[in-house]
Amino acid sequence: MKFTAILFLLCINLLSAQHAIIPAPAFYQAGTGSFSLRSITGITTAGKTAEAKAIVDQFIQLPMVKGLKLTGKPAASNIKFEILNTADPSLGDEGYELNVTSAGIHLKANKGAGLFYGIHSLHQLIPVPEMVNTTTIHKIPGCKVKDSPRFGWRGLMLDVSRHFFGVEDVKKYLDAMSMYKMNTLHLHLTDDNGWRIEIKALPKLTEIGAWRVERFGTFGDRANPKEGEPATYGGFYTHEQIKDLVQYASSKFITIVPEIDVPGHSMALLAAYPELSTTHEKVYVNPGTNFAEWYGNGQFKMLVDNTLNPANEKVYEYLDKIFTEVAMLFPNQYIHVGGDEAYHGYWQKDSSCRALMRREKLKDGHELQSYFIKRLEKILKTKNKKLLGWDEILEGGIAPEATVMSWRGIKGGIEASQKGHGVVMSPTTFTYLDYMQGDPALEFPIYASLTLKKSYAFEPAPEGADPKFILGGQGNLWTEKVPTLRHAFYMTYPRALAIAESVWTPKESKDWDKFTQRVEHHFKLFDFYQWNISKSLYDAVATPSKVGNKMMCELTTELPGATIHYTLDNTFPDQYSPSYTGSFEIPQGDVTLCFITSRNGKIMGRMAAISRKDLMVRVR
Repeated sequence: MKFTAILFLLCINLLSAQHAIIPAPAFYQAGTGSFSLRSITGITTAGKTAEAKAIVDQFIQLPMVKGLKLTGKPAASNIKFEILNTADPSLGDEGYELNVTSAGIHLKANKGAGLFYGIHSLHQLIPVPEMVNTTTIHKIPGCKVKDSPRFGWRGLMLDVSRHFFGVEDVKKYLDAMSMYKMNTLHLHLTDDNGWRIEIKALPKLTEIGAWRVERFGTFGDRANPKEGEPATYGGFYTHEQIKDLVQYASSKFITIVPEIDVPGHSMALLAAYPELSTTHEKVYVNPGTNFAEWYGNGQFKMLVDNTLNPANEKVYEYLDKIFTEVAMLFPNQYIHVGGDEAYHGYWQKDSSCRALMRREKLKDGHELQSYFIKRLEKILKTKNKKLLGWDEILEGGIAPEATVMSWRGIKGGIEASQKGHGVVMSPTTFTYLDYMQGDPALEFPIYASLTLKKSYAFEPAPEGADPKFILGGQGNLWTEKVPTLRHAFYMTYPRALAIAESVWTPKESKDWDKFTQRVEHHFKLFDFYQWNISKSLYDAVATPSKVGNKMMCELTTELPGATIHYTLDNTFPDQYSPSYTGSFEIPQGDVTLCFITSRNGKIMGRMAAISRKDLMVRVR
């Protein structure tokens, strides 16, 4: 009898693990049988029916479902989507309850957001068909789901300054976000490389600041503009386009948070209005040339002045005009003002800045920047907006009501939370999506790596932080090396799935092995939608080291159950080549290390080939 009970519990646990929902729900219990979703399936709505019907229409139009030609008419009433008239306190504003049986589906929530998220959980339970617009019957497994998010801020940042992404591209980015219950898109609208939002009171911002000369090659190693060379690369969003994006995002329960990055990273602004810097020198919208020396540990020197002058009252007049229009276009409560990597060297040489520091008793550049940020907070308060900035705004004294986005690790976020300030965690170590996600031999090179497993280890409320001030977290996609939407998808996913699970799913429910199984389902889903996604999870990584006079090498993979195969004889490995069992020596000579992964006898990853010379560079 005891054995039967134990076996029953094991079967229940096994069934409960077999779903494809990302982020993993707070509660999932597998049922028996399945529901057949087909063209004759009827749909009814209850409660706030107008809002529910608008959400149901989005479900019907999903590419996975569209081929069935569901009408939504309640002919058979097999599916019921309900926004409750009497709220269920256990669900909150974004939670939902989903029940799937062979007889039908019932999805209920307190508010539209919960119903929307529940529809996407249902969407992810549908087996992925082999063809777009298929007319096959979808078998949805029986289950019960009760779910609500861990954090209120679940976001991604898209940098549209380094490379401009048009309205339709941003909408596709929003589509993918919404599938994974992300509710905040942080748009990095301005930087040294482009000004991307129309400000009618300051037309030069887009006439000049939105365009740069076209250059190819590695960002940071490009040629300067030539005298008289036309600036033809770029673009910007008009007021009407911003309103359209905001409305589109709102239909998917996503808030767009705009960023106007000041006082540093302002070269596009200064190209239009050079009188706002301390030097007044003529600058151009940067096309990817190098204009700074980086010394490590956050130390740097700007070779060109890209910083606003905090002692110039005209700066605040112009920023007031900018924020007036930005506040009008974006109804959310936050405006991000940047505040990162502002170089103080030109301020220290400027007589007006030194006079301001004496007058205000400011001891250094950090306190002068704090003065600037506090002035901005007062401007934003007149527009009923809250100031949000990168964690540098802590230095020199944080503005009284500022919210901090912690990017230089988690230290700034912990400090801000202890001081009673709201915090969005986005540390480079877990959430920077522009970093390489596989072996450098298989990725376009950038200065750091971030694997899927490392992203999955993201904890938005780390030890030492006051959890009641942690709003949530987000992933950040800087686009110096991301010129197209397809590559933006490749860099964002699947690491954004890991971040989504870290900010939605209860901490104790996270499980790496189960997550990877679900990710493989979503590889198929992205293929079905013809979206690009990195499958570096399937790859291996080589890590060479020097041991005495020998070069040794270790191979690792994050794919559970995988075997790594390698060769050193300038031949291509396959699933029958020698298997990696431990660190091995790279012999002298014209040697190329080749390696690939397999699972259950099937090749899974990409083959990497690295010469001994390149391995030596890694050792150094």
